[in-house]
Amino acid sequence: MYRAKYSFASGGTDKIPVSPGLLYAQKPGYGFVTEKNRRQQALLRIPELNSGFEPAPWFCDSDLTDIGQDEAGCFGQGVYMPQESRRIPLCFKAGVLKGGRYKVTLLLYSREDMRDIRVFSGRRRLEMAQPFLKAGTPLECRMWVDVSDIIPRGHTEAFADTAVDLAVVADRPCIASIAIEETPCPAVFLAGDSTVTDQTAQYPFSPMDSYAGWGQMLSFFFGEGVAVSNHSHSGLTTESFRQEGHYEVMRRFWKRGDYILFQFGHNDQKLSHLQAEGGYRENLARYIEEAREAGLHPLLVTPLSRNTWKGSDGSYNDLLEAYAESCLRLGREMEVPVLDLHGQSMAFLKEKGKEAAKPYFFPGDYTHTNDCGACLMAWKVACQIREVCGGDRRAAYRDLATYVQTELPEDLCRPEPVSALEKPEGYVQEVMQQGSRDLLEDLTDPEGVLLRAEGLDMVVRSAGFFQTNVYNDLFTDVVGHEWYAGIVECALQNGILIPEVCRGKLFCPQEPVTLLDFLVFAMNAYSSRKELPEAADCPYDGQAPDWAKKAVRAAWALGVLDADGKDRLASGISRRRGAQICRDIKILG
Repeated sequence: MYRAKYSFASGGTDKIPVSPGLLYAQKPGYGFVTEKNRRQQALLRIPELNSGFEPAPWFCDSDLTDIGQDEAGCFGQGVYMPQESRRIPLCFKAGVLKGGRYKVTLLLYSREDMRDIRVFSGRRRLEMAQPFLKAGTPLECRMWVDVSDIIPRGHTEAFADTAVDLAVVADRPCIASIAIEETPCPAVFLAGDSTVTDQTAQYPFSPMDSYAGWGQMLSFFFGEGVAVSNHSHSGLTTESFRQEGHYEVMRRFWKRGDYILFQFGHNDQKLSHLQAEGGYRENLARYIEEAREAGLHPLLVTPLSRNTWKGSDGSYNDLLEAYAESCLRLGREMEVPVLDLHGQSMAFLKEKGKEAAKPYFFPGDYTHTNDCGACLMAWKVACQIREVCGGDRRAAYRDLATYVQTELPEDLCRPEPVSALEKPEGYVQEVMQQGSRDLLEDLTDPEGVLLRAEGLDMVVRSAGFFQTNVYNDLFTDVVGHEWYAGIVECALQNGILIPEVCRGKLFCPQEPVTLLDFLVFAMNAYSSRKELPEAADCPYDGQAPDWAKKAVRAAWALGVLDADGKDRLASGISRRRGAQICRDIKILG
């Protein structure tokens, strides 16, 4: 059985000594993770293989993490000034021999008061939270941690994960010691979509504007002796979870007697063959049968409700009712416990109302919660486990209920305003110009027809924007697991994609993009970086609707249209022409 003990205090001990300058590398296989060694090691820049924290892109070349040491332990700078509500995590990585379950004992101790303490394990799973620790008072956090492989976002193959990752967030986080011991405890596996997954958080960190899935907060509500293993991913359906290999990764690590929770629906509803009483139900039934054959105890979770309301009368608009009902029926028929998160979350939204519920979601999003909302939803799942499983006739489910603690600290789920992180002026131009120059060189089939998703991607990249990790489900024909979903969301958030170039709730990603729509994309992106050139009129006024005339005139003034009006705005364009337009207008030049 693997065991290791680390001491972070100055002065000799019988444990493995850790100094503030010890940064993680493959040898010795343990150490702090900071901006410096992230720049040096590619694997440390994959958040799913580390703590789930990453610096905001414009801070990647800065050394924010400042680690000191005294007789109490190693401490981090903690507070990011001048925004005192934002903090820098103190991240430590300890290699183990193999994937599995580990009991981890973390001792915090500081000569100074610590506030708003949060301890995360693995891929940013919340283990402990405490509002205040008085100077000179030790605080022990014991956690049961799962270490298992993962297919990171943007990759198609599984990466081995053989390390325990810990992150401490406080105004002056201080680690005194860490002990790691392999343990044969049971695990609760999670299979789901972006509302469940372990979402990455940028730092300087605030829980209010970080994406979070309820699955990464569930470990906080379990007592000692059970680990949470979250294999959910953004954009997945009941079908793609299997097809993309995530289910197979999970199967390699589960053991007889473990538990598995399934929550899908947000992306299934966008595909005709995965309707509630069709492929969605069939896939869930198959998962249940396979889990039982492997000796696991399956549970179903109805999909988290969205903060969606009808414009006509202001009543709640339940977009996932059919999937919740299908889940409940399937649970009754197959005798599987069902945790009705859909009903619980919808009741909360109706009680709060649209505006009062917004602070529990990522800013501008109505599907994905922030840390505050995710904690609240994880608590509702925990309460359902206690209620539903606690009353089950089967001993295994009753045992799961005994692990749950349902006390909800008010400060953990209390929304507080926070100002957005500000990008330094000139940042985008500096780091993204090479990408815009490569648009022409990287083309596949340059003379082929440019599709709308491809065209939008060209413009977003040439303007220096980054695609988002999640998609907010605005269009019924854009499914979250598609490669362009994050591009569409980024374009929406930055005013590049506007309603006039879409057909209501349809984006039509695989249709050819017209020259008119592409110019609107490009000029909207241009205006986010520079002032649009103005022209009183141009030869294309007769081809452009009123809402597009400003963009078309600007494109003509920039010289990307034939000077004499010979271009046809309603026609499709080639990939080469789209890339050439992006290069010629020099959004970042």
